[in-house]
Amino acid sequence: MIGKTWEKSSYSKGGADNCVECRSLSPATVDVRDTQNRSLGHLGFSATEWASLLRDVKADRL
Repeated sequence: MIGKTWEKSSYSKGGADNCVECRSLSPATVDVRDTQNRSLGHLGFSATEWASLLRDVKADRL
């Protein structure tokens, strides 16, 4: 479950250089940003888009 504060991806915990952070301010949206470039803003996804992205990543389609 994604919280309302920015959280680093579990895949990024090892100090990798390609980290992303996520948050969900409402059940309908998820925001994603680059940890090393936070000042550049974030991308917003609908819950449906986010679920689709996660499904494709888990299935190794991306």
